[in-house]
Amino acid sequence: MKRRTFLKTVSAAGAAATVVPKSVFATPPASAGGPIILSTWDFKLPVNETGYRVLMGGGSALEAVEKSINVVESDPKTTSVGRGGYPDRDGHLTLDACIMDEHGSAGAVLCLEHIAQPISVARAVMEKTPHVILTGEGALRFAVEQGFKKEDLLTDGAKKAWQDWLKSSKYSPPVGEGNHDTIGLLAMDKLGNLAGGCSTSGLAWKMRGRVGDSPIIGAGLYVDNEVGAATSTGLGEAVIKVAGSFLVVEAMRNGKSPQEACRIAIERIIRKQPQYKDVDNFLVGFIALNKQGEIGAVSYRKGLQYSLHRDGVNKVVDAEFMMK
Repeated sequence: MKRRTFLKTVSAAGAAATVVPKSVFATPPASAGGPIILSTWDFKLPVNETGYRVLMGGGSALEAVEKSINVVESDPKTTSVGRGGYPDRDGHLTLDACIMDEHGSAGAVLCLEHIAQPISVARAVMEKTPHVILTGEGALRFAVEQGFKKEDLLTDGAKKAWQDWLKSSKYSPPVGEGNHDTIGLLAMDKLGNLAGGCSTSGLAWKMRGRVGDSPIIGAGLYVDNEVGAATSTGLGEAVIKVAGSFLVVEAMRNGKSPQEACRIAIERIIRKQPQYKDVDNFLVGFIALNKQGEIGAVSYRKGLQYSLHRDGVNKVVDAEFMMK
């Protein structure tokens, strides 16, 4: 998958942004319930199909989330997730992921190296430890103890891209250059239970140890089985600062539809982080799913797509955007 470039440079903070709703896309229709698979971007329709088959076979939303995301993590052609991901500025491929189930249980791994499917390690953290987050060497040691295969994940293509970047980088990674297409995925099973997951290799050429929103519960992902679930994509720093996915779920708790809730989160970023107003390729987006089976998808600027598998139909849709 070709890596999108959302942010070429971060400009100095400008005047406060004015929210300009661009509701050029209709609000997604409601549904009576699951099975539903909703994911960020167009990671090829077989990703959603994988999870949908799990749900149709009576599997849980959690299992559907893990198996769907595993498909992306295992694809060496995807340069933003899993084994095909681009490395940090030192040439290390570090992976981040989190997962959350209908009971509110959660697990995450940060800066995990040498393990191809971090979403599965995150699930193991959730189910087999008293913790929520494991990082770095400790996360790797735990993964190996759990039977995950340790391997060199840096592909020849990713290594060459990194070496080409080094020629002109002056060893200073441009913030947002080569920004990533995080896989965030939400599922509702036949019983109406919700689960979600998020996985990424993070910002290309990032500083060693940098972590974005993707593995952070409440930022990149949040699931509340009483209300709904949300996940995000785009520049993680912007999402972390507003606790984005939690904000979306809380807006739904307060009676907002998923579409309205996603708008609220984007409006918060526009208002609180005006420095991105004049950065043409800056993008952050949210997708959401509530207990009634309604969905939402809104981005800062035009560009976000989401994939939806529901009622036997699997399709890719352009999301609503808020700013020109």
